[in-house]
Amino acid sequence: MDAFTSHSGRGLPLRRSNVDTDQIIPAVYLKRITKTGFEDGLFRSWRDNDPDFVLNNDRYAGASVLIAGAEFGTGSSREHAVWALRDYGFRAVIAPSFGDIFRGNSLKEGLVPVEIPVTVVEELWRAVEADPSLTITVDVKSRTVRAGAISAPFPLDDFAQLRLLEGLDDIDLTLRVESKIASFEADRSSFWPVVAVA
Repeated sequence: MDAFTSHSGRGLPLRRSNVDTDQIIPAVYLKRITKTGFEDGLFRSWRDNDPDFVLNNDRYAGASVLIAGAEFGTGSSREHAVWALRDYGFRAVIAPSFGDIFRGNSLKEGLVPVEIPVTVVEELWRAVEADPSLTITVDVKSRTVRAGAISAPFPLDDFAQLRLLEGLDDIDLTLRVESKIASFEADRSSFWPVVAVA
């Protein structure tokens, strides 16, 4: 995954709480066998059935920071929800709280879940609705989000921060200790089971 130090972009105000992963990406899209190309399924039901849904509003076209209500990403553990947001162009999601599995999946895919108080989220909603061109900066290094006069810290553990700053996915983390794995394999007792590689 790409390293993420900080990102500045326009915001999209999603004034909805308890948005679960089935609303983010409907189950019909889970049949695909790739990890990309899910942007067409993002919030599909809302986009199709509500002409006033915020993603249908040209004022927010090209926004890369989603600002949502509490409990964003609850529900099933589908990684596709993160893939759909990422493929649509979002680099960060700001919300008062997240589903635990969604938060973990986001961090593994380089989509930054920014958890800030609901009062700050409401300030951001108002600011972005008043001026859709407002730049929002999500800074992983300083663990802060800024937009105009609004500034707030967000929690991010050291390990998650390291992964984002250095762009490390699970495979990258494993490859960092490849020599130790090879050394262990070379020294292990011959009576232990082995995996045959063709």
